[in-house]
Order: sequence, then structure tokens, then C-alpha cells
Amino acid sequence: MASTLDLTLLYLFAAVLGVVLCRLAKLPPMLGYLAVGIVIGPNALALAKDSAGVQHLGEFGVVFLMFVIGLEFNLPKLKSMKSLVFGLGFSQVALTMIATLIGHTALSAIMAQMGHAEGLLGWGITWQSAIALGGALAMSSTAIVVKLMAERLELDSPHGKRVLGILLFQDLAVVPLLVLIPALGEDSAADLTRTLAIAMGKGVAVLTVVLLAGPRVMHWWLTLVARRQSAELFMLNLLLVTLSLAWLTDYAGLSMALGAFLAGMLIAETEFKNQVEADIRPFHDVLLGLFFITIGMKLDWHSVIDHWLLVLILTTLPVLFKFGLITMLTRLSGAETGVALRTGLYLAQAGEFGFVLLTLTAGTHLIPHQAQSPLLASMVLSMLATPFIIMASNTIVMKLSSNDWLMQSLAMTKVATKTIGIHNHVVICGYGRSGQSLAYLLQQQRIPYIALDLDPDRVQQAMSAGQNVVFSDATRPQSLIAAGLTRAAAVVVTYPNTASARKILQVVHEHAPTVPVLVRTTDDSALDELHAAGATVVVPEALEGSLMLASQALALLGVPMRRVLRMIQDQRAARYGIIRNYVHGADDDTVDERELQRLRSFTLGPDAPAIGKTLEHALHELDMTVVVISLRRAYGAVITPTPSLRLEQGDTLVLSGRPKALNRAEEVLLNS
Repeated sequence: MASTLDLTLLYLFAAVLGVVLCRLAKLPPMLGYLAVGIVIGPNALALAKDSAGVQHLGEFGVVFLMFVIGLEFNLPKLKSMKSLVFGLGFSQVALTMIATLIGHTALSAIMAQMGHAEGLLGWGITWQSAIALGGALAMSSTAIVVKLMAERLELDSPHGKRVLGILLFQDLAVVPLLVLIPALGEDSAADLTRTLAIAMGKGVAVLTVVLLAGPRVMHWWLTLVARRQSAELFMLNLLLVTLSLAWLTDYAGLSMALGAFLAGMLIAETEFKNQVEADIRPFHDVLLGLFFITIGMKLDWHSVIDHWLLVLILTTLPVLFKFGLITMLTRLSGAETGVALRTGLYLAQAGEFGFVLLTLTAGTHLIPHQAQSPLLASMVLSMLATPFIIMASNTIVMKLSSNDWLMQSLAMTKVATKTIGIHNHVVICGYGRSGQSLAYLLQQQRIPYIALDLDPDRVQQAMSAGQNVVFSDATRPQSLIAAGLTRAAAVVVTYPNTASARKILQVVHEHAPTVPVLVRTTDDSALDELHAAGATVVVPEALEGSLMLASQALALLGVPMRRVLRMIQDQRAARYGIIRNYVHGADDDTVDERELQRLRSFTLGPDAPAIGKTLEHALHELDMTVVVISLRRAYGAVITPTPSLRLEQGDTLVLSGRPKALNRAEEVLLNS
């Protein structure tokens, strides 16, 4: 018999293995937890049993999941998205549940006429079961969809905002469903009415007490704890508050998840929200992973194989129904066809809260045991398909809607029209504060530019002010090419998003490798990565802000400005690899310019004597130190300089050295 330590090690090893495999496959970790749960569960390898202790531990994962949802819940956010949340979101959840009930009623009538009184497949599904299943099927995966949209930089897109609005309502809808589903398990209509009334009364009482007294007490208590300046004490009190409210609602006959949601909502109104979210994340991730492992362990592959056709139907029909319903509702709300189709595709799958509600439904005996595995399998399969559906969404939308293709073509034509007459311009990716400041300075120097941004309100206001801005996604090759990428003097990424910057760098490298790219980042953690991806200059705003602050402080303290500039230059050289030196100009104002390291570029013409020689051979005549910083081929590829690298016509070398050494290098490399 396995000991507690054996089981703990097994679950940890399985979790690590599942997450690693999913990371390698670029899939959400949740799918890895489900997969390893299936493999080690009692219905597969039987390495672990679905013990009550593990289930209780997994339930705490749901508690912390609801706590995190509560942290993200705030009235200003709801108010700003009210039409999407309470319009689209409410309609989707309500109509899904109603459609499930209608579908059950119709199928029950058909089966009754055929002489099957127990209903579909002899499972004995009742109308109460249909409502509960409708609530579970209405959920979509917040974890998978939001992660994929963030990676694809679509959170602020028209369909991204609608997806987030619907997901937010789905998360909120879980709260009343956690109260409703246990009540649906009552045998008679009278018992159901009484149970619902009692549950609603308890819920209203708990909510009234918590929401009226809770905010002041929570703020006072957390402030008192924070003043002790003990991370351990703060963490312990955080767990105490969360689990206490979970226990309170559980004791009142409601669910622990409801109490955790209330705890998160109360803390969200305090200044400790961000700290709490960071502190609770490890507990949330580990316990939620354990919950999904226990869900996977419930899947009986024998039942799935026996009912493989049913599993396929249960996977396909809900996905197609939700896709059609959400697309229709989004279109009716005034969205374009392409936006509506993408919204439907992104939300067609099952979700993690669907597992929570399905588990609760099974616990109240609303569905029989033999129905759990086919339903679980269908939900898992739909979630597995989600990344592939989203990745293929553009292709699917183009085939389903010629109008979307036309709208995108018109948008690209609009971008191209604005740049058709300009050359040597700057392509500004993002038109926030940094982008607008850059555009203003470029205008002062009469340098043409075009800015790409995804905020329709900002673009509209900027265009009204006569600024050269268009609504377009800078990470898409079509957008950059339409913006005149191949004719541009430079591309500047003005928002600090490394993933987006990598996409833009890839596009530039493929279509205009000689165009320099400047990238803004939050800090210097991705400095080397972005340089390796082809960035010409990377500007970490945290470093630049600290250097400016230091320079102003030193100047106020009376340090000579020349010395301040030299110190700042040295600090930049220590932190940036690529700007350890600088490109000299006639208007430089520095101390001892003859002793400063400088950068100078040399392009090998057809008569350059260095052509055909290795770097080591070409520079061996120099009696002074010169360092080769980079080498760019004529066709745009940036090559890492090595002593054995052979020089070709059109190569551009960037050398570092003192002025005298660079002058000598010019004679050796270029003058025959």
C-alpha cells in the first residue's frame, strides 16, 4: 500500500511532467494536469487512487481560483464593460442553459415515444440535470483563451474585448450556479422551492453582512498586519481570511468557493491587492493543478471507448452550438461579421469552471456515474482543440466571410495610401505617450512618419488632429508592408512588450533586414534576447529613468555637467553591451574626445583590398586595438564576427576604437 509520501511524490512528478510536456508543445499547463490525471488514475495505469483526501485538497484549488476571480472583480471594470458583460455575457449563459433544457425536453419526448422511459441512453437525465449541465456547458476556458490572446496581442482588439466581456460574466455566473445546482438535487418541487428560498436567504444575509461590514474590517485588519512588516504574518493572515470566509459560507450551507470569491472581492478594494495576488499565486497554481489531476483521474477510458460515438457527438455539438450562438449574439450587438466569427471561435470550448460545476452536479446525483466519463472526455477534447482553433481562426474567418477579407484589404489599402508618397520615414509601432512624443519630435525635424495603433478611440482622435496614424496591428506582416516597411528609415516599437517586439523583429528581418529597429522595454532583462532577434537599439525605460534621475541629482549638487555626462555614459556602457561605445559626430561635446572609444561603420566597395580576406588577416596590420562590433552582409543578414570569417563585397563592419585606430582601419580596409 502506497504511503502518503509515495502519493505526494507521484502527484508532484506527474504534475511536473505534464507541465513540461505542455510547455514544449506550447499548450496551457491545465491540459497537462488533466492528461497526467487520466494516465495515473484508477482507470488507466492505476498508479494512484481517487482518494477522498486528494479530492478535498483539490477542492482548495477551486477555492483559490474563485479567490483570484474575486480579486479581479471591481465595479469600475464592470461599469466600463457593462454592455459586453451584462449584454453579451448574460445572453450567452442564459440562452445556453435554456437551449440545453429545450433540447433535453425534445429528446425526452422522442425517447418516450420510442418506449425508453428512462430517457437518453437510459441515463435518467431530468430537467434539473439539464439546467445544471447547461450551466457547465455555458462556461469557456478563461485560462486558455486569455493566455492565447495575450500571446497573440489580441486583448485590446475588437473581438478580444468582446471575448473578455463574455468570460467575465461567465466567471460571475459561477457564483449563483454554485448555489443553484445543490438545490436542484432535491426530489420534489416543494423541496426544491424551499431549498432555493433558504439558499437565497442565506446568500443575501451573508452578502449583506460581508459587503457592508467587510470592506472597513478588511482594510483595518490588513493595514494592522502590514504594519508588523512580516511577510510570514501577512501570508498567514491572508490564508486565514480566505479560508475563514470559505468556512463561513460552507457552514451557512453555501459553497466554500463563494466565500473565497467574497474574500477576493473585499481585498480587491484595498491597496494590498497586487501584493496579495502575488503571494497567493503559488497556492492557487499548485492546488488548482491538483484539482485538474483529480478531474482527469475520474475519466474512465473504458466507458469512453464503449461510447466513442457519443463522446464525439458531445464534443462536436456543444462546440458548434456555442460557436453559432456567440457569433449570432455578437453580430446582433453591432459587431462586424469577422469580429463576431472570431468571438464565437474563441469561446466555443468548455472551461475550467465547467469541470467545477460538473463535479458539483455529480456530487448532488443530478447525473449518474456512467454519464460522467463521456461528459468529461468531451469537455477535455474541446479544450485540447482550442489552441488549434484559435491559431486557425484567421483562415476560418476568411473562408466563412468574404466581407472580413474585404474589410482587411480596405484597411491595408488605407494604410498603404498614407505612405505611398513617402520614403525614408519612421514606422512607429504603438501610439501611446511614447509614440506621440516621438511623432512630435519627428515633426519638429520634418521627418515623415506613420504610426500604427490598435486603440480605435486614440486613432480616431489623432486622425482628427491631423496626425498620421492608422488603426492596424504592427505585428502583422501585411500591416508593416502596407506602412512602407521596405522604404522606411527606421522602425520604432514604443510599447514595452517583448513578445510583440519579437514578432515585429521577425517581420522586419524577413522583409526589410537592412531597416534598423529600436525597441522599448520595461527593464534590461530581455536586452540580449532582443539584440539576438535583430534589434538595433534596445531602450530599457527603468534604466534610462534611473540615469536621468541620477544626472539631475548630480547637476543639482554642483557636479560639472561634462563630468555628469561622462559618468552617465560609463553607466550606460556597463549595462548595454551594444552602446558601450558611441558613433562620433561633429557636434559631440565630451571630455578628452581623443581618448574616447567610438563606433564607426565601413562598407566594403568593389575595390576594397579586404575583400576575400578573413577578419584576422584583414586587420593584422593594425598596431592599435580595434574591436569588430558587428558585421552585416549586403543582403541584410547580421553575422557574428569571428577571426576566420571571410569578408565579401558590400559587407558593413562596425568597429570600435579610438579615433587614430579607426582612421588606420579605414586605410587598411578601404584604400588600395
